[in-house]
Amino acid sequence: MSAERRLAELGLVLPPLPEPSGTYLPGRIHGGLLWLAGQGPRDQQGHLAKGKVGADLSVTEANAHARLAGLTVLAAARKLLGSLDAVEAVVNLQGIVNATPDFTDHTKVMNGCSDLLVEVLGHAGHHPRASIGVGSLAQGISVEVVAVFALRQTRHSP
Repeated sequence: MSAERRLAELGLVLPPLPEPSGTYLPGRIHGGLLWLAGQGPRDQQGHLAKGKVGADLSVTEANAHARLAGLTVLAAARKLLGSLDAVEAVVNLQGIVNATPDFTDHTKVMNGCSDLLVEVLGHAGHHPRASIGVGSLAQGISVEVVAVFALRQTRHSP
């Protein structure tokens, strides 16, 4: 099934994306892969979700933030590719959680993003992943996701 159609069926709306706030690209296509810059959790108005897991946010709240970050990842991919239907598979996902030093449920947080990618992309959304915790993230965001997608090969008529 088309990823774009599945997104619509689920009633999911991708958040607006700002221009990069520094000297970096939002993504790069190279070697049949789309490498995305880290994406934070944005709501429908484009505002960033913030907080430190284990202090300000529960695992459930942070899981919802990771889901928002997943929607932002999909928005960035669509912006660069024109359509999510160009995605063949999620090659790798890195989840970074802004957490207290004693927090250990990073994987439960990042399941919010991983589950979303499977919902939208089906089998192609299953991926290897790293989930790590850090003491802070830019602008105080709660989670950041870095993704790599394999792209469908386009065939041209001779």
